[in-house]
Order: sequence, then C-alpha cells, then structure tokens
Amino acid sequence: MEEKYSEKFEWMRGRLEELSEAVAQPDIMADIPRWQKLNRERAQLEPAVNAWLGYLKLCADLNDARELVDDPDMGEIAREEARELSEREKAEAERLKLFLIPQDPNDQRNVILEVRAGAGGDEASLFAALLLRMYMRYAERKGWQASVTSVNDTELGGVKEAVVTIAGRGAFSRLKFESGVHRIQRVPVTEAGGRIHTSTATVAVLPEAETVEVDIKPEDLRIDTYRASGHGGQYINRTDSAVRITHLPTSTVVTCQDEKSQLKNKEKAMKVLASRLYSLYRSQADSAYAENRRAQVGTGERNERIRTYNFPQGRVTDHRVGLTLYKIDAIVDGDLDEIIDALTVEDQAEKLKALG
Repeated sequence: MEEKYSEKFEWMRGRLEELSEAVAQPDIMADIPRWQKLNRERAQLEPAVNAWLGYLKLCADLNDARELVDDPDMGEIAREEARELSEREKAEAERLKLFLIPQDPNDQRNVILEVRAGAGGDEASLFAALLLRMYMRYAERKGWQASVTSVNDTELGGVKEAVVTIAGRGAFSRLKFESGVHRIQRVPVTEAGGRIHTSTATVAVLPEAETVEVDIKPEDLRIDTYRASGHGGQYINRTDSAVRITHLPTSTVVTCQDEKSQLKNKEKAMKVLASRLYSLYRSQADSAYAENRRAQVGTGERNERIRTYNFPQGRVTDHRVGLTLYKIDAIVDGDLDEIIDALTVEDQAEKLKALG
C-alpha cells in the first residue's frame, strides 16, 4: 500500500477514536442533533477502519511467512503461505482504495422520489404508474418503508405525477442513479392496431433533508386545507384532510392527502417541502450540481432516455453502462439490484480514476 494511502487510513483510525470518545461525553449526548451527526460520521468511518486493521494484520502475517522462507524445516510451507498471502494483500490493497473514494454526504439519507409522466399521453401516465409500483416493490425488497405523499392519477389507472418518501439505510445511495428519463416501448392497451408505441416518464431522486438544515420560517408559509379529489386508486386513502403548503419566498408548493389526520398530512408535507428547499438551496450554491440534475432529469423527450423498457423483446437496457437484461417482468416487479450494482461499479471506477 502506497504511503499516501496509508496516511489517509491512519487519519481515519485516529478520527474514529476521537469520535468514539466524543459520543460518550454527557454534554454531547445532551445535544441530540450534534450527537446524531457525530454518530453518522462514526458509522461511515468504521467499515474503512476495520478493513484497514484487517489489512495490517494480513501484512504482518505475510512478513512472518517471508521470514520463514529460508528455514530448513518450514521453508516450503512458508513459501506457499507467503504466495497466498501476497495475492490476498494485493487484492485487499485494491479493495481498500474504494474506501478512499469521496463519499456522497447524502448516501445514507432517506429519499424523496418523484415520478412524472412525460411524452406519450395516456400511455406515458400508465408507464409512470408502472415505475411508481416498481420503486415501491424495490423498497419492499430492501426492507425500506415507502409511502406515497401525493399522487395525481388518471381515469385509466395511470399517474400524471407522484411523490414518494422512501426511508431506509442507504436508500439514496441505491436510488440516486434512477434520476432521468425512462422510456417504454410496448403495445398500449388502448391500441387497436397492435402498433408499438414509445412513451416516457421522468424520475427525480432527492435526499430527504433534515429539519435542522433548512430554515423554514412560519411567516413564509401559507397552509391551505381542502377536500382531496381524484378517480380513486390503490396508492392512497383519500380523505377531506388534505394539506397544501406554499413556501412564499420560493413559490414551492407541496401537497399531502394520504393520511386521515390533517396533522399527519402537514408533517409529511413539511418533510417534502424541507427536502425540496434543501435541493433548491444546494443547487443555488452549487451551479455544477444544478446543471447535473437538470441534465439527468431532462424534459421527458424520448431521445433523452437513460433506460429503455422494451416489452415485445422482454428486455431492459440501461444506456449509461450498456447493460441489457432479458428479464423485464422481474425488473418492473422491483428486481433492480443488478442494474443498480452495475451503475455503482461504473461510478466507483470513474472516481478511482480521479483518485489516481
């Protein structure tokens, strides 16, 4: 392992010790937001430090084996052991570098996921409903909690737009690659001639903001209550306790109508509002981030797709990594890990190149 990498791991080791002592201090334990922040940093460092300590032990075992190579009694065994340990050391050194890739500070956050119908009329709305179900099923497979905050559905069972909150460890790290334009190719149920249509839906994945990160002043809010309306559907229980919150300085509007309690609807809407404002403020502070997000989400046109779901051929193709899988039924039922794993590996490879 190169010295520059060793120094970084030793710094992590020292920092982890500092954090372990800090979170046990009474004054810090009394400051819940600070205690939670330090614990998150501690949890992020632990895997890297444990891997580093395992690597150091491996190196010590390798040195011990090499010292016995010339021993008349143990030489042959030591040479074989040294060869095996040397191969393991090289593999572990490469694996350790993954821990040095700059971590997205949002990776462990919960997710606000938005799905909107794009080009294609009714078929685009039906596709958006299919994507919504796909992400709900994926969340279920991962053991995450998913709840639809708001949905605007159609008479045919489609979805014009929907907002979902997904809570679970590492949710954003897995779902952040889903942002962009998704394209579907199939024969719509409304097509009498059997022709294949191409439609789109856009997906945006935002990290759920913590309340302490976004300063929302009560005087900046207009809160309206109204009776929910729609054509029915499987995603929410409509009641007369719907809540609409408008953030006046930014004209950001959030609605929630899935709970019977007006108070609970307000709480959920405030979480979504905080997340949207967090994304807005962050994009204002970081123009590169804003441009990247716009490029990912796009306008919903067919030629902007990141992934194609072709039902006649039974395939799903992610165009960013050139991956094609012929198991479309499983994928739209939430079996997304193979695609997300490929995108994660590609992302790590690019970051390793930048790391040098």
